[in-house]
This record gives sequence, C-alpha cells and structure tokens, in this order.
Amino acid sequence: MTGPLRVANCSGFYGDRLSAAREMVEGGPIDVLTGDWLAELTMLILAGNRMKGRPGYARTFLTQMEQVLGTCLDRGIKIVTNAGGLDPAGCAEAVSALADRLGLSVTVGHAPAVDPIEGRVRVARRRVRIAHVTGDDLLPRLSPDSPAPIPPGALANMDTGEPLTGHPITANAYLGGRPIAVALEQGADVVVTGRVTDAALVTGPGMWRYGWRPDDLDALAGSVVAGHVIECGCQATGGNYAFFEEVPGLAHCGFPIAELHPDGSSVITKHPGTGGLVSVGTVTAQLLYEIASPRYLGPDVTARFDTIRLEQEGPDRVRISGTRGEPPPETLKVGLNHLGGHRNTMALVLTGLDVEAKARVAEEAIWARVPRDSFEHVDVELTPVSAGEPATALLRITVMDPDKEKAGRRFSSAVVETGLASYPGFYALTPPGDASPYGVYWPALVDAREVPAVVTVEGRRITVPSPERTDLSGAHRNVAPAPAPAPSSGPVRPAPLGTVAGARSGDKGGNANLGVWVRTAEQYAWLAAELTAERLKELLPETKDLIVERFELPNLLALNFVVHGLLGRGVAASPRLDAQAKALGERLRAVTVPIPERLLAGGSSAAKAIEPI
Repeated sequence: MTGPLRVANCSGFYGDRLSAAREMVEGGPIDVLTGDWLAELTMLILAGNRMKGRPGYARTFLTQMEQVLGTCLDRGIKIVTNAGGLDPAGCAEAVSALADRLGLSVTVGHAPAVDPIEGRVRVARRRVRIAHVTGDDLLPRLSPDSPAPIPPGALANMDTGEPLTGHPITANAYLGGRPIAVALEQGADVVVTGRVTDAALVTGPGMWRYGWRPDDLDALAGSVVAGHVIECGCQATGGNYAFFEEVPGLAHCGFPIAELHPDGSSVITKHPGTGGLVSVGTVTAQLLYEIASPRYLGPDVTARFDTIRLEQEGPDRVRISGTRGEPPPETLKVGLNHLGGHRNTMALVLTGLDVEAKARVAEEAIWARVPRDSFEHVDVELTPVSAGEPATALLRITVMDPDKEKAGRRFSSAVVETGLASYPGFYALTPPGDASPYGVYWPALVDAREVPAVVTVEGRRITVPSPERTDLSGAHRNVAPAPAPAPSSGPVRPAPLGTVAGARSGDKGGNANLGVWVRTAEQYAWLAAELTAERLKELLPETKDLIVERFELPNLLALNFVVHGLLGRGVAASPRLDAQAKALGERLRAVTVPIPERLLAGGSSAAKAIEPI
C-alpha cells in the first residue's frame, strides 16, 4: 500500500444516510470505511431495544453492509465500525450471517482483474474475516459477585462528584484505537466494536498502517484530530454550517475522507462530484464541536487542539498539521445510563399582548389543580416564536416524577381542565397523554488498567491491556501562545454577531459546548476582547446563573465555551426544547452587538482568507 491511508466515513449517527457506504465505496478510492453510530443517547436507545428483546446493536449497519461488503472484500477495503453498541459479538455474528447469505464465506475462484475505481488488481475473493472488540461493557462488573468487581462508589459523576445511586442499565468505558489495530493486524476485514471513542475509528487503522507505538504522541494526536473531524459525517463537509449559503449542493452533501500520513498529519477531503464544501471554515466548525479545554483527552493520547494548523491546500482539500500530543490520562471515561422516572410535557401557545402575564396566569391555573411541589422536578420554558405583530410564544411545562400516573394523565388532564378558565387565546399543541420513561446519562471515570479490551477473531481471543502510563511528570508540553493583536478601534455599528462569526454547539452530558470562530486575526482580536464568559451570560440569558468556562484557541481564531448544567442530567432527561444545545450557537449569532465598522466591511465572505496570527 502506497500513499496516505484514506479513511472514509459513512455514518455520523444512528439514522444517518443509508446510501452513504455505497457512495463512499463507489465514489473513489478508499482504504478504510468507518462509521460512527454511538451518540450518548444511542446507548440508552439500544438498551431500550435490548429490554424489548431486540438487538443491542445498530441494525442499519447491516443494511449498508449488504450493499458494499462484497465490493470491499474485492478491493481490500477494511471496515471499522462501532455499530456493535451493546452487543458487538451479536453484531459480528449478524455480519457473518450476511456474508453467508451473500456467498462471501467461501473462496470464489474468479480471475484477478483491474478494479475500475481503485486502478489496481483485485485480489481473488476469500472468506471474510470478522473481528469484534469487547471489554468496554462494565455492567456485569458492577455486581459484587463479579470475578473482577468495580464498586459503584468508584463511578462518581465526573462533572458533579455525586456518587452513583440506583442500578444503571448501561455502563460502557470508552476504549481507544489499540484493539482495532490488533484486529486489523490479525487480518480482519471487518472490525466491529462496542463503545470506543469516535476518533478511535481513525486512530486504530493509523496504528495498524504505520505501526505507531504508545509514545508516538504527535502522530497519535494528529490521527485523533482527523478522527474528530470526520466522525460526524457531513458536518465536516458543509452540513449544519453557520455560513450555509456558501455550501454548494448541500442536499447531496458528500461524506468526508481523511488522508492520513505517517506523521499524523492529514488532508480532509471528499469524493469529486459530490455536494458540500471542505474549507478551513467547515473543518474549524467541526473541530469545535463537543469539545471542552484545548487538551482533548483520550485513551490513546491527549491531543493539543491549541497546536492544530489548518491550510486550504486546494478545492475541497484542507491540510491539518502541527498537532502535538501528550500522554493520555490514567483513567477512561465511562458512560452510564440509569432510569430516572417518568416525564410528561404540555405545550401551550401564547399570542398577542401581555405574553409574560398570560404565561403567569396559565401556570397559576395549572398548579391550582396539581401542586407544582408535588413533582420531583418541574421545568417551565417560555420561548418566543415570533417577535412581530402579533407576538407569539411557546410555553412548555415539563414534569418528572417516579410516579407514572401523577406525571402522566393527572398532570396533562389538569392542563386541559384549564382550557376555558385560563388566558385569552388559549390553545395547546399537545393532547393529554401518559408519561413516558426517561433515562439519565451519568459520566464517570475508571482506572484504565481495570479495563483490558478483548479482540475476538475467528474464535481466537486476544487480550489487549491498556498501555502502561508511566512517568507523567512534566508530560504537559508548553505551547507558546500566539501574540494577540490589538483589538480594533474606531467607530462601531450594531449588527448580529453572526455577521462576522460562525458558531457550532452541542451537548456533553448535562453540559453544552459552544464554539465561536472568525476568519481574520483582526476579527479574532476583537472577539477575544469582546466575548468573555460574563459577556456570554449577558447575551444568552439562559446561561446567566450557570458556570461558564472560556477556552482560547488562537491558532483556529476561535473561542470555546462550556456551559455547565445547561442540559440538566443529559439529553435523555433534558426538558429543554433544544435538548442537545444544537441551536445555542445560532442563538448567539443572532444577538446584536456593537462591532467595529472596519470588521464588517468584509462581512462573511468565503473568499476572505484566514490570516495567520
């Protein structure tokens, strides 16, 4: 194999475009086909499926494999996926059964031929080798009867420090890329994992191809960055992009490819002829997605996001280089889910004059029938829908309680009862109904040495211990801060922040992250001075009583904010209308702020090149 390792993505979440795998395999040469199916919420969904007797893995992966498995085997394309979810062994068995049905389990003696896409000689088909990775599931080890028990007290919430209470229905450690590399070294054509970090789907193949050892920190860190960029599919190629009008053919957006080099640098691109855009801006947006501090912790390496350098190498080609790595932490993140009780939401529409007063009247009428303090948790959200004439707002009232009946019909019927005894113009968007169960996401940490991975290939089990983490003293590598240019002076003009700044936001458990970036050094100097954590609280009132951390990434002309507790106990339990904070960045961009006129001259033109600081 010559040239860079071409790692393609065909899924960013459970429910992504089913044709993507075929598009990536048929659209041009690739070496590895990857897909990410496991958001934090997905593990809870899979747990629910398993409780109903359904598979605990992502079944749509099999639909995609039916379209491409034979072609991948012909071309020597490796397949690496975390679609195994809560049952990677079961998923691997399903892939094996699919291979049998497709006639891929026996050697087919066709003559070698030149592949029209790869431009190289096809290999004769042979039996498909399927490996799966386990060891991430800690749920059996929470029992005191386990041969290697983990006491629940060791799994305190990593955000709040609270001890774990109740019995989780999922408990999965985030494994790294090393077991994937081992599976590929054993000749696997398909590697199915459970919970691994999203970036591990790229880091593992990089370890396999280039033989990276645990102390090849910079190369590993670079692969983590490449993996982070392509893990969410089309978000790297113009999907959900703040400056979406710059993106051509968004309806037919191509999925991303990372061309990974031996030093860990990469080029992000896509197949020719597909829609979308790969630019410094689209890659920056994805780099800022769901991160916290510039030290991006992982099981294989700590990647320094404050060292990343981006360069537009050509049309739809962005080079990522300069990433520095530090040793990984001594712990692995564990994602747990437990049942929290039952929830119910009723939504009322308020129209015309005195919207806030009408909301107050609506609440008083409801709580007179069912006391507010009788519920374990109540959330009231008044959201403006239209600020024009007449004004319109949405009043969403969510109750949570262990008592299904109280949170269900008793609450919703109480709301309906107010229909002729409430504010003028009363109408609801939700009918009375039963409460539904909800889960609580619980992030914790566990000693990495306690979680060996196991690779199973063709019936052989290979234990992959966590790499030794020794001599961490002085492991943090100093990065010289970029000199900050002086903020712009001169006349200012009120304008939406989004006139000059892009943003992307998302969820991390109960916290929200909000990345903001600009295009020039001069704009960044102004942004860094203007958008402090306190200023953010002024611009986004829902954050005013919360802890907000700000991190500077001058190399990306960006700031990242972490808003602690905005989403309560995680997406599955969040009562907010925007339960994953996906629109938080766009809310910020719409707020009017005084911006120096000289920064507004260039607007948000895509032609404006990013100037180095």
